[in-house]
Amino acid sequence: MEQAVEYCATGRRKTSVARVRLSPGTGEMTVNGDSLEEYFPRETLVMLIKQPLECVEALGKYNVRARVSGGGMSGQAGAVRLGIARALVKVDEEMRSVLRRAGYLTRDPRMKERKKYGQKGARARFQYSKR
Repeated sequence: MEQAVEYCATGRRKTSVARVRLSPGTGEMTVNGDSLEEYFPRETLVMLIKQPLECVEALGKYNVRARVSGGGMSGQAGAVRLGIARALVKVDEEMRSVLRRAGYLTRDPRMKERKKYGQKGARARFQYSKR
C-alpha cells in the first residue's frame, strides 16, 4: 500500500497560526473541517488564500487541509496563505523565486501594539486638563 505524499507548512499572521497540509489531488480546500467558502464567508479572503496557487498555476492540482487557531478572519486568511506558499516551496523548490517575487513568502510582521500604563491605549493618552 502506497503512502500518500503530504507537504506540511506553518503560516502565521497577527495572532493566527495555520498548519497547512498540501497533497496532490483535485483542488479540494478545507479549513478546520469546513469548506473554504463556508469557513471564510468574505469573497476577498477566499481570493487572498488562493493567490499563491494561482501564481504558480497549481489551482486544481493540490488538496489543501488547514487547521487554524487564534486571531480573526483576515489574520487567519493571511496565515493560511503563507502556509500554502511555504508548502508549495516544499513541493518544488523552483517555485520559490516566483512566490518570493509576488511577496507570498514574506511573513507580515505587523502586530497589535500593546497598551501602555498611564495611557488610554497604545498611543492615545488621557485628556489633559489645564485647570
